[in-house]
Amino acid sequence: MTRAEWTKLTSVRSHLWLLLGTVVAAAATASALGLFVRPDDGRSGSWVVTSGSVLAQIGMLVLGALVGTSEHTTGTARTTFATVPRRLPVLVGQGVVTAAAACTTALLALGASVVATTGARAGDAPALDLAVPGTLRALAGFVLASAGVALLGLGLGALLRRPADAIVGALVLAVVGDHLLATAPGVVTDTVRAFLPSSGARLLQDDAAIAALDAATRGPRLGVWGGGLVLAGWVVVVLAAAAYRLRRHDVR
Repeated sequence: MTRAEWTKLTSVRSHLWLLLGTVVAAAATASALGLFVRPDDGRSGSWVVTSGSVLAQIGMLVLGALVGTSEHTTGTARTTFATVPRRLPVLVGQGVVTAAAACTTALLALGASVVATTGARAGDAPALDLAVPGTLRALAGFVLASAGVALLGLGLGALLRRPADAIVGALVLAVVGDHLLATAPGVVTDTVRAFLPSSGARLLQDDAAIAALDAATRGPRLGVWGGGLVLAGWVVVVLAAAAYRLRRHDVR
């Protein structure tokens, strides 16, 4: 089943262009933002390299949503699930392929961002120093968060079955909602923000950045792995809901 899903993913040219565009957008954003970072800004070298994470995660959300809705938008759902009557292996195969594609794309984006920010880091931007506490974890977190949001998009796509609905819903949960709530900080809004999928972005922060975030919030102080667990929880719940609908309802 995984091989079949991988063939579906790679045979659609728009998917490959989306992944390539994600790599380019992440690297270009990191390069541009790196030009404006100064030593006294409190930013780290890992922040410079991963500063294109928002655009990268949007690309991953869209990819997941497109994979999750593909059987329904192409009209092949009945054929596919007649071939695989148990249905869930299809969702599992899509999950494995989506996570693999997201991790590969994130690694390429990370490498491209390191190259693209070389000039900025050679100037005023801080150097990428793996000895700085949390730097290596932040780089790995870039990959983990990308896989997480891609699976979130997949789950919403399989649950809602319409690309527009899934993409909009994923963007609101993982990107837009957090930014809107940040405009009105307080105990309630900070608590809600802490339990949105956007908390997964904490995986990208080094130790100093996490300490600053926890000091500024009026909500729960989740630390690094708390934010990762929130994202993982959303992924599990949404995929479970998608699996339930897939097993119990029509596949039209």
